[in-house]
Amino acid sequence: MHLIEDKRHLQAVLAAERQKNHSIGLVPTMGALHYGHLSLVKRALSENGVVVVSIFVNPTQFDNQNDLKNYPSNLERDLDLLNALSEDILVFAPSKTEIYPGEIAPQKFKFGGLEKTMEGQYRNGHFDGVATIVELLLKTVGPDKAYFGEKDFQQLQIVRKLVRSKQIPVEIIGCPIQREANGLAMSSRNERLPKEVRQRAGFIFETLKTAKRQFGMKSADYLRKWVKDQFKANNDFDLEYFEITDEEKLAPIQRKRKNKKYRAFIAVYAKGVRLIDNIALN
Repeated sequence: MHLIEDKRHLQAVLAAERQKNHSIGLVPTMGALHYGHLSLVKRALSENGVVVVSIFVNPTQFDNQNDLKNYPSNLERDLDLLNALSEDILVFAPSKTEIYPGEIAPQKFKFGGLEKTMEGQYRNGHFDGVATIVELLLKTVGPDKAYFGEKDFQQLQIVRKLVRSKQIPVEIIGCPIQREANGLAMSSRNERLPKEVRQRAGFIFETLKTAKRQFGMKSADYLRKWVKDQFKANNDFDLEYFEITDEEKLAPIQRKRKNKKYRAFIAVYAKGVRLIDNIALN
């Protein structure tokens, strides 16, 4: 494991690797690594000659400053976890001034409506911040492949749109959601949950699975109401949104159509911790 904090140093190392015809994989993270992140790194290691894992808590994608302040961070632990996977991983952990030498502010993007629903509706400016840092990382590293988890499926679709619109020569790889034993989607935020709430948070995925079983028989509006009712009856969690969309445009649906892929998305608060999840419906 090699820790690099300077962009120019990283680019010099990668230039030497390209001279050896090594392909480069990138796994962008905000640290506080867990098995979900490590599964992305393992896949990147299996498909590339060189793997870069970026660790940077990006301030421009937080609309809630308390959320940014409370975001877990433990670089030493992250490095130990990565080193246990491979001693050859390049870890890019820049400072804020290295990434944003001037004003810390996001660019403005348009993604054809992908950014307006769900996370975009409830987190003002979030995807501008995400796209800003992803574009910076892709252009700094210049990877052949970049790996993103499907837990942030809306983000994944926006990154794909970003790459197409900016004509960035990289393949974006979406990787399956990794889950805890009770089905809770793995997230750095899970560490902030009280132990007993974390155990009961399997309720979120159980609700999604039941919605999926009903999807072929019930309307989207019926399922939206049904999910709301399930959370009204559960005092552990506050439902922010539940939505059913097509996978491509992420537009909320009223009627199902043949040859379309659909996905259900959910955001929930548990003791002040915001959790998101999703599931493919067909």
